[in-house]
Amino acid sequence: MTSSLPQFIALGHPPLDWAIVAIFATVYLGMFLGGLPRLKLDRSGVALLGAIAVIALSGMSVEDAARAVDLPTIVLLFAFMVVSAQMRLGGFYGAVTRRVGAMPLSRNGLLAALIVVSGALSAVFSNDIVCLAMTPVVLRLCLRRGFDPLPFLIGLACAANLGSAATLIGNPQNMLIGSVLQLSFAAYLRQAIVPVSLSLLLLWLWLVYGPQSPPAASNAGLAPAPHAADEDPPFDAFQTAKGLLVAGALMLIFLFTDWPRDVSALVGAAVLLLSRRLHSAHVMGYVDWQLLLLFIGLFIVNHAFEGTGLAAQAVAWLAGHGLHLSDPGVLLVVGVTLSNLVSNVPAVMLLLPHLDRDAGLMLALFSTFAGNLLLVGSMANLIVADLARQDGLEISWRQHLRIGLPVTCGTLLLLWVWLK
Repeated sequence: MTSSLPQFIALGHPPLDWAIVAIFATVYLGMFLGGLPRLKLDRSGVALLGAIAVIALSGMSVEDAARAVDLPTIVLLFAFMVVSAQMRLGGFYGAVTRRVGAMPLSRNGLLAALIVVSGALSAVFSNDIVCLAMTPVVLRLCLRRGFDPLPFLIGLACAANLGSAATLIGNPQNMLIGSVLQLSFAAYLRQAIVPVSLSLLLLWLWLVYGPQSPPAASNAGLAPAPHAADEDPPFDAFQTAKGLLVAGALMLIFLFTDWPRDVSALVGAAVLLLSRRLHSAHVMGYVDWQLLLLFIGLFIVNHAFEGTGLAAQAVAWLAGHGLHLSDPGVLLVVGVTLSNLVSNVPAVMLLLPHLDRDAGLMLALFSTFAGNLLLVGSMANLIVADLARQDGLEISWRQHLRIGLPVTCGTLLLLWVWLK
């Protein structure tokens, strides 16, 4: 074992390895920045070009590149995008939010109800889709009732992130962890449901009793953009019932059978695409193809980087200094740091090859909860901020940090105590 990290980095790696490392570093710089300077590339474009570059440079065959992609994860992710699209086109999310808003609840009661609804829906459907559908409705609800929308919207994003950690289908990184490590859906749910529920309670307590927001509206002059309301799909009881039946059936299959989750979800998506009312092209238009490309590109880039041996050497070096990734404290620090540097999906992809099944629960919870720390920490946060900006409400990173920092620290501390 060499005594320092620079020593092993300098030894035994041909120029081709360093070229792959350069591509890998450029791709993950793009993950951090959200693109590359002076180029019209987003994260998906950076990952895709990085994959093409390592294939061309390393001589990797297309077949080898395809084998580097975890197909069950891609299939599961695609299938649940179709399920979520069905629910959105059926107007389910907006109808549920409006129903909650119509209840005779106080500000704190309404906040609690929205946190529960956002968390519960995100555990079954995509947290990003939940935020996309609920944000405009929550904003209008707050303005109509004279509440400051800021804590409600940030609370919506935080609750969606926390709630999505409850299951192995709540967000993309959990789907990846469950697929690669072959985790039991029911066993994971039993272990995760209590800390997730307590974390949602802690979020509500901070929003109600924390110093960051007065109960009165501070955006009384804010008027929602007229076009946004027209984009809300009308409620369709039949399409909603169809989507709920498929989602409920899939949950039962995941909980009580050992059938492959990816195949079961794909069959469920196929059932939803068989429709006389919703055109398949309309449903497929709600599939996040960019995210699927991001996954595929990162799988290939990470596979090429793993082939250099540098990642394994770095992990061995850490272990030689008493820092084992399987240790909850080390994984917490590394997972939270990486998740806020490059986002939680790329962070999970980097860490997964060096972890066993026992670390799956910790990685899923740590990486997902870490998304609440910064505004750029998760796509759900950015979706809420972008939609609020369209309606004239600016959510700055400082405003998010005043809620996200204490909530993230509190929920991670709770997780630490729970897992110990």
